[in-house]
Amino acid sequence: MNRRILRLELVAGLGIALAMPALAAGVGVATITTLSAGTLSGCSQPLTVNVTANGQPVTSGTVTINDEFNGKAVSLASMALSSAGAASPTVSLAEGSHSLTAVFSGITGYATSTSTPAVAVSVATQCEFTVTTSNFLGGTSTSSSLILTPGDAGTVTVSITPSLEFTSTLTQPMLVTISCAGLPDEASCSFTPQSPEILSTTTEPLTSTMIVQTLAASTTSALPAKRNSSSIAWALLLPGALGLGGFAWGSRGRRRWLSRLSLVALIGLVTLLGTTGCNPRYAYEHHGPPPNPATPAGTYTITVTAQSNNGVNAVSNSTTFALTVN
Repeated sequence: MNRRILRLELVAGLGIALAMPALAAGVGVATITTLSAGTLSGCSQPLTVNVTANGQPVTSGTVTINDEFNGKAVSLASMALSSAGAASPTVSLAEGSHSLTAVFSGITGYATSTSTPAVAVSVATQCEFTVTTSNFLGGTSTSSSLILTPGDAGTVTVSITPSLEFTSTLTQPMLVTISCAGLPDEASCSFTPQSPEILSTTTEPLTSTMIVQTLAASTTSALPAKRNSSSIAWALLLPGALGLGGFAWGSRGRRRWLSRLSLVALIGLVTLLGTTGCNPRYAYEHHGPPPNPATPAGTYTITVTAQSNNGVNAVSNSTTFALTVN
């Protein structure tokens, strides 16, 4: 009798031991996962996930957002549930039609579940990648804008975030070229690197450092070395003048004196133009170029654009930030 009881206890213990891994894996009370979509904003789709069991929220665990896109299953994001049994992830979607579901991974005592039906989302804009700016440094810049004094340089981090769905379709690397527009006069921008490369394995944002350079006003003009322009002019004009004078004085006819007077006046005019401020070289050598102006003060909207080309269609997305020149 005791042996039979012992045997039953062993069997029961074994059953519990075998059940523990299943319970740890989330096999337990049935759960219900629901997924709803907010208003699509460009390439960003806000979502809301709720997980309940017996009408009560499941307060821990993780939900994963999956997408069926172009015949491929893509995992877009994972997020922990809040104490209210909810999660609010925002996912970036590529252009096209999407079928989104949320999967609750399950926890001890609670079973896994998948939202049904799938949420259909259609994206009409080019959303292969998004462009954002951050880390504004230089001068008295803030967390969201660049504030510089003429002559200062500032840096901005440009992030290019490709859609996971987009990268999953790549069969070869794609270069993205970055440029800027909207800078004031006497200012320039550069990027390092200027053409980041998107790979099929890219899962994190690509970054490039943007440098914005302003220009301070110069205090004095740069005067070139002066030359003895009078000596040069006479060296060029004197032989010709003597030759013309000899020709005039040696000519014959009634209008000899009139020719002489006209020739003398012509020689005087040419000499005047060659040796005075009417000559552009004279003005340059004695006055030089004007001082360099500073970058004009004001607030400007700078547009940063990233553009790629897959051989068929050009894909372009951009973002803006404020540049203030004091």
